[in-house]
Amino acid sequence: MDNNAIIQIRELTKSFPMGKSAFTALSDINLSLGKGEFTGLIGPSGSGKTTLLNIVGSLDTPTSGEAWVLNQSVGRLTAREAAQLRKESLGFIFQSYNLLVVHTVFENVEFPLLLLKIGAAERRKMVMDALEWVGLTDKVRSKPPQLSGGECQRVAIARAMVKRPSLVLADEPTANLDAANSHHILQTMVKLNEELKTTFLFATHDEKVIGYLRRKIYLLDGKVAQDEWVKVDQTEK
Repeated sequence: MDNNAIIQIRELTKSFPMGKSAFTALSDINLSLGKGEFTGLIGPSGSGKTTLLNIVGSLDTPTSGEAWVLNQSVGRLTAREAAQLRKESLGFIFQSYNLLVVHTVFENVEFPLLLLKIGAAERRKMVMDALEWVGLTDKVRSKPPQLSGGECQRVAIARAMVKRPSLVLADEPTANLDAANSHHILQTMVKLNEELKTTFLFATHDEKVIGYLRRKIYLLDGKVAQDEWVKVDQTEK
C-alpha cells in the first residue's frame, strides 16, 4: 500500500441484497488519491458515486476488496474506530446542509469541536477562523432559518473545515443553490483546498462543480469509465 495516498482503493466491490439476489452498486474499483487533490466522482444517478463516497467516509463497508483512508482499512474498522476516524480526520458537506435549526451559526460550527473535547477559548478561535474563511463572521448569532440557502451551505463548509480535517467529502454540495451561490461556494472550497492543503472529494453530476475539478473520475454502472486530470484556471471562474 502507498503510505503517501490519502485514499487507496483496491478491487472494491459493493453489493446490496435484493430478495434472493443482489444488486452490485460498485464493481472492481481501483483508485488512489493523494494529499491536496480537488477531485470529483462524476456520474448519473445510480452510477455508484454516493455509495463510493460513503465507503470512503467509513459510513459503509466494501463487500469485497479494500478501501484504505488515511492508512486505515475501512472494512476492518469497528464501529467505534470508524466513528473516531470521522470525528478526528474527516469533514462532510451534504446538499441538504444538515444544520441544527435551533442553534446559532456559531454553535453549529462549534459542534465537531465539542466532540473532540477542545477547550472553550481554543474552540472560539477555531470557529471564528472557520467563519472568516467563508465570510460569515457577521452571522455568528443568527440561526439557519434566518439565512439564505447559500449562507447555510457556507455554514456547512465552515463546520466541515473547523477542525482542519485531512479529507472533506462533499455529496452534491451545490444541488440546492443557484448559479451565483454555487460559484461562490466552489470558489470558497478551492481557496481552502489551496491554503490548507485539504483533500476534497466530491460526488456530483453538476456541471458547475465539474468545471472546478482538477481530477474527474467518471463512474458508469458501478465501474470507473474514465479518470482524467485537468488543469483548471480558477481565475476564469
